[in-house]
Amino acid sequence: MRTLMLLLAACVVAGCQAPLPVANPQMAWVDFSTPFPNDRLLLAERLDKQRLSDGRFFQVTPGSHELIVRFNFEVAGGAGVGLMGGPSVRLCYLTLNYAHFEAGKRYVLEGRSMAFTPEGRLYNDKREIVAEVSDFYCLM
Repeated sequence: MRTLMLLLAACVVAGCQAPLPVANPQMAWVDFSTPFPNDRLLLAERLDKQRLSDGRFFQVTPGSHELIVRFNFEVAGGAGVGLMGGPSVRLCYLTLNYAHFEAGKRYVLEGRSMAFTPEGRLYNDKREIVAEVSDFYCLM
């Protein structure tokens, strides 16, 4: 029984660390970045109003797309829950629209927080800002 549990745990951990698929040269690839230690997690949630099964990246056809990402970040004190006991985690959904995705290009969507406010910028392969988050809402 113990061996079975260890085997099951190993399979679950291995599944969480599955390698990223090979980038399709006919599509654009969007990676994620969070430059500050308090910015914990940025995950792909929806592409053109369709829920995604793998939140580690976006792979999109050339042209215009709406990207929605889930962004978790720490806020010091405040926000009710962590008022007396240190930092709390804020959960937000960011919407980014970009009309000029190009096939074979790599982009980086960078999420960052300024106090209680999330921000997001899309960079092209030359590290130029090509779009910024147009809308967001937070649950905590």
